[in-house]
Amino acid sequence: MMDWDKLRIFHAVADVGSLTHAGDKLNLSQSAVSRQIRGLEEQLNTNLFHRHARGLILTEQGELLFDATRAMSKRLDAAAARIRDSEEEVFGELRVTTTTGFGTLWLAPRLPKLYEKYPDLKVDLMLEERVLDLPMREADVAIRMKEPSQADLIRKRLMTVRMCLYATPAYLAASGTPQVMEDMSEHRLICQNTDSAQVGAGVNLVQQLMLNDVRSLLTVNNYFGVLQGVLHDLGIGVLPDYVTQDFPDLVRVLPDTESADVPVFLAYPEELRQSKRVSAFKDFVQDEIISYRKQLRNKENL
Repeated sequence: MMDWDKLRIFHAVADVGSLTHAGDKLNLSQSAVSRQIRGLEEQLNTNLFHRHARGLILTEQGELLFDATRAMSKRLDAAAARIRDSEEEVFGELRVTTTTGFGTLWLAPRLPKLYEKYPDLKVDLMLEERVLDLPMREADVAIRMKEPSQADLIRKRLMTVRMCLYATPAYLAASGTPQVMEDMSEHRLICQNTDSAQVGAGVNLVQQLMLNDVRSLLTVNNYFGVLQGVLHDLGIGVLPDYVTQDFPDLVRVLPDTESADVPVFLAYPEELRQSKRVSAFKDFVQDEIISYRKQLRNKENL
């Protein structure tokens, strides 16, 4: 059976590619680290590293072992986090992942209310289109623009979003307001590039608009950038409908032109069911959605 201590030392060396740096990290001398690595290589009867002047490079066998120790390390971190989560109150770190657009335009402006209630919470907001692995604890909670497919996740549908066309009153005063889809050929369209990671409904709407021989175009790889272009009177932008809550002066253009529904889901791993931090965040998001829906209804009834 392999020695846990040797594996821990191997993992540190493989991670930093140097005996000296690994020793510093582990508070061990370089010779002690070297001895443990040699012992592991003898035990496995293989070389785990190519040694050269600039440091250490993993051999093929070393890569295999590093894959295993990396997975082990993640699992141990996840177990430690689970133990902490079952005991802690609402403080400490909560890692939340969502898309750049939703994170910057909807979630971040509402976080003051969460911190007001739980001032000791440390939210680590990870904004990216890549779907992080929740069961492997790359994040604790995700807000996603489609139903998560991973197993062992608790998921809740929060709301539905649609992509629509918006412009500022100043842009429309200077360039005119399109009355039919064909008029878009006379305007600058601001949207996400159809090749960038985004919801399918948004891509479909942009492709439909492009059929009108749009003469001028600005593409940005997230909705926050699209919004900045629109707010600076640059053109007509494809944006999620929730932006109108925080930017009420934006004018909806071609009101009959919109994307299909985009469902928004909140998800977290089954094992965080008891986590006080996750519950606090989930309740906060649900309260914000309820107030958002109420505002929408009031606006429609005006």
